Amino acid sequence: MSSGLNALSAVLDKAEAHAVAKKIDPSVLVSWRLIPDMFALARQVQIASDQAKNGSARLAGIEPPRYEDNETTIEQLKERLAKTVAFLKTLDPKAIDTSADREITFPLGPDNKGYMKGSDYLNHFVLPNFYFHLTAAYAILRQCGVDIGKRDFLGAIPMRRS
Repeated sequence: MSSGLNALSAVLDKAEAHAVAKKIDPSVLVSWRLIPDMFALARQVQIASDQAKNGSARLAGIEPPRYEDNETTIEQLKERLAKTVAFLKTLDPKAIDTSADREITFPLGPDNKGYMKGSDYLNHFVLPNFYFHLTAAYAILRQCGVDIGKRDFLGAIPMRRS
């Protein structure tokens, strides 16, 4: 998930450059949404961050850190993404790997809890939600005219030279 968050941060760099070039107040981009009943860009970024940190922490068997969800600028959103990536690097990969058959309990709204085996939680809840919100953030910025494409969404892909 770190690669997705890093790619999103790079997309936000392009969004900021776009705003400067077009003389657009960057806060317009942060509050933009695809349609009225969808979350704005800032909330899409916050939820992608939350899915990465909360899902990974629960799989590692630890309590996830809490973030305030008070970002209002592109720079603050990028700081949140960097903080999330830094947190992910602290997790024990072995603890995550051994969670496949362990039951994970997680909130589903303010009053309900979900229960899934770790592998199902990762594959059928965390990753789909993570990519949904990454995609929504990308789509918002693309709709605003930011010059981004599939490679920007995918981010850096490790390559070997022959």
